Amino acid sequence: MRKIALSSIAAIAIATPGIAAAPPFETPAPVAFMTDLSSGATLYAKDADRRMPPASMAKMMTAYVAFDLIKKGELKLNDMATVSPETWKKWHGPQAGSTMFLSVNENVSVENLLYGIIVLSGNDACVVLAEKIAGSEEAFTNLMNQRAKELGLSNSHFGTSNGWPDEGRTYVTARDLAKLATATIQNHPQLYKKFYSKTDFTWGKTLGEGAAITQANRDPLLGRVRGADGLKTGHTEEAGYGFTGSAEQDGRRLVMVLAGLTSSNQRIAESVKFMNWGFGAWRARPIVAAGKRVETAEVQLGDSATVGLVAPRALTVTMPAGTNSPITAKVVYTGPIKAPIAKGQHIADLVIASPDTGEQRMPLVAEKDVAEAGFFGRVWASLTSLFA
Repeated sequence: MRKIALSSIAAIAIATPGIAAAPPFETPAPVAFMTDLSSGATLYAKDADRRMPPASMAKMMTAYVAFDLIKKGELKLNDMATVSPETWKKWHGPQAGSTMFLSVNENVSVENLLYGIIVLSGNDACVVLAEKIAGSEEAFTNLMNQRAKELGLSNSHFGTSNGWPDEGRTYVTARDLAKLATATIQNHPQLYKKFYSKTDFTWGKTLGEGAAITQANRDPLLGRVRGADGLKTGHTEEAGYGFTGSAEQDGRRLVMVLAGLTSSNQRIAESVKFMNWGFGAWRARPIVAAGKRVETAEVQLGDSATVGLVAPRALTVTMPAGTNSPITAKVVYTGPIKAPIAKGQHIADLVIASPDTGEQRMPLVAEKDVAEAGFFGRVWASLTSLFA
């Protein structure tokens, strides 16, 4: 069943004066979305569930698949891939869009391919990495869609590794792009830091003089917004100019998505304005200190009948700046929770609601290990359940 507990967090649910509407924001982007990862609050949503072509923002999923394999030890940064003549021919020249400037039959490491994908938005780098990992781009897109399903991207599908137009087979939503960005940041923090915030990358040589080619990261927030460190731009004639970005300031991390803009300059201006609004118009209100017990949960067939639910980090609620709107809180979990339970395991959520942001859901974890009950304990639990 779905268990809801309220008793020990009553102090959080005290109403305070000063109710205010969510801070206004206007953008010409037809699609926009922003979430505060520190609290789980959605700060802004404009047609966030509309299916749309991602253009190069699809490359975030290509990188995510690679990051997952690296984390599992199935792929190494120093593994080498070879640029096949067929791939080079297809993804070489002005008609192939953004490029890493790979050469035919060139051997290149997974690490450099990831820089080529993330920093340079190289269409060629995506396909070479896809072929290295799965043997073909088609097989690789199966991995992309498998990861999308695992991450709960319920309104997305990938038909290419690089977001190249494919008659609508590849589509995403702004909400799903934000989920993908969040998973990248939270599940692969070291790889995210290594690749996404790099401001430029050098690969390939010019024809004739053979000079090294250095290209800048197209991320419109880097160097313009404090704490900006990712993620990915996208542009095709069909999709317009889009961007999925993130920044962290004073312990708050925001993820934003804009799509359907009309120019690169407009994308820069709107992205900076949107992120600055997210940090300036909202503030974090502390509610639970890291490690504090919030509630207890019932345990089934464990050597303890209950387990404490604690905050894995300092938990905050996002509120409009300058106000103290009323909030309510509840703990939810599916229980009784079956043993064994590991200390630090995510087994419940603290759900905060306010008039300005709706629900904000934050994880609660087990305070201690709970082992399975022994034989007599299981017998006693069975008898107790029977007579109850």
